Amino acid sequence: MNSTLKNCLTIDVEDYFQVNAFAAHVRQDQWDSFPLRVGNNTHRILDFLDHYNIKATFFVLGWVAERLPGLAHEIHQRGHEIACHGYGHELIFKIGPDKFRADIRRAKMLLEDQTGVRVNGYRAPSYSITRQSIWALDILVEEGFTYDSSIFPIRHDTYGIPDAQRFPHTIQTDAGPLAEFPLTTLLLNLGWKKMHLPIAGGGYLRLLPVEIIRRGIETINTREKQPAVLYFHPWELDPEQPRIKAGVKSTFRHYINLHRTERKLCYLFNKIRFAPMKEVLVQYLK
Repeated sequence: MNSTLKNCLTIDVEDYFQVNAFAAHVRQDQWDSFPLRVGNNTHRILDFLDHYNIKATFFVLGWVAERLPGLAHEIHQRGHEIACHGYGHELIFKIGPDKFRADIRRAKMLLEDQTGVRVNGYRAPSYSITRQSIWALDILVEEGFTYDSSIFPIRHDTYGIPDAQRFPHTIQTDAGPLAEFPLTTLLLNLGWKKMHLPIAGGGYLRLLPVEIIRRGIETINTREKQPAVLYFHPWELDPEQPRIKAGVKSTFRHYINLHRTERKLCYLFNKIRFAPMKEVLVQYLK
């Protein structure tokens, strides 16, 4: 493995009841009725990362930051990068340009007021920058963001741009340049066709054997000479979280193998070098 190459570690700071899988069962105006677990879970992650001496990028949801006003500040004080996950965790292609602009502006200002530093990075809820919402990239530039990590080069029932570039690159929008760090996929040549295997984390980390994730990242590092990105959520380290009644598919996606997440992360942290997204982008988009 290339010992000098660093990969991105990212945490999407949202709570268990805010995920898109439960959107049909939990309305946004009901969120305040659920017990918050994201604060304690994020503190666990901060201690966890201190143990491995790893710094990461935290994409913080504005709704969470507003209710836990010291959380983003502590993340920043402990040496991690603060980035934006929007405010209300709504799919971009459903809310449209005007509501999207208001959402990211509100969240960005909130995070910058709490931390005293500029917020440059953005990640869309459920990776919802798709062909339907590619206009969002122009708005991100107009609102002062310099990089995005929302495009997933796969086919999925909610998100994805299957033929998108797989590695960090600069997109020239009408509003100006924007660095894009796509979610990581491993290119598989099956003979009769090629496919992108998602190995970026989240549910894929919980579902796939951790050796596939490790070998995939190392293959990308050594053969393609490119960095990877790994993501997870605070609720994914919380198998004791309250259960929300939902459909079979949503329940499976959310709860599968929660009890294995921490062990898998420990394994990867011992094998792979990680850094915040801003640090890796500077290295690869010179």
